[in-house]
Amino acid sequence: MSDSRPPAARILLIEDQHDIAASIWDFLERRGYAMDHCADGASGLARALRGEADVIVLDLGLPRLDGLALCRRLRDAGHGVPVLMLTARDTLDDKLRGFAEGADDYLVKPFAMPELEARIRALRRRAQPLPEALPAFAGLSYDPRSLTAQREGRRIPLTRLQGALLQALLREAPRIVSHAALIESAWRGGADVAALQTQVYELRNAIDKPFARPLLHAVRGVGYRLAELE
Repeated sequence: MSDSRPPAARILLIEDQHDIAASIWDFLERRGYAMDHCADGASGLARALRGEADVIVLDLGLPRLDGLALCRRLRDAGHGVPVLMLTARDTLDDKLRGFAEGADDYLVKPFAMPELEARIRALRRRAQPLPEALPAFAGLSYDPRSLTAQREGRRIPLTRLQGALLQALLREAPRIVSHAALIESAWRGGADVAALQTQVYELRNAIDKPFARPLLHAVRGVGYRLAELE
């Protein structure tokens, strides 16, 4: 039977609890992943900024720099590497904060190791840029390979989730894209409307706020669309 697991994926694990880190390291290394580990947020950010990891597994509660601040600084620096956030907090507000700071997925402790690997594999699949040429709309374009939008000559770095949403909106512009279709595009169905609203808010701040005319519009109870409205 062939193994569909991506070969030699490089995982940066940023986790301060030694027993959890050791368990994750041992499991993933046996599964063929190349592992690297940092035990605090400051060293984890420095390692992440090197751009060597395919996926970052990031604990939320870290010494020296917490996971949310680490993720925010990573995204502000223009790094689009997929981030799987680990936390003991399971409230909706906590998840939304993680997504708002640039996390791609969220796994609540305790978790089963096979689920951790499944999430990592899903993040790697999502990280592959689409080969299709995306249409521009009203001067707004997006390059999935660099995770960068462009509008009126200005480069706009996006997170992977924001980029996935913008791709879906550009393909259909100016038609409406439903909530369900956007959630499927960005999370493969693994999120809800509240998480979508958080990401759209961040996307709107990036592609609309610096410009005179907004392009991203909500259609109440239905979805969102890119359109030039009077």
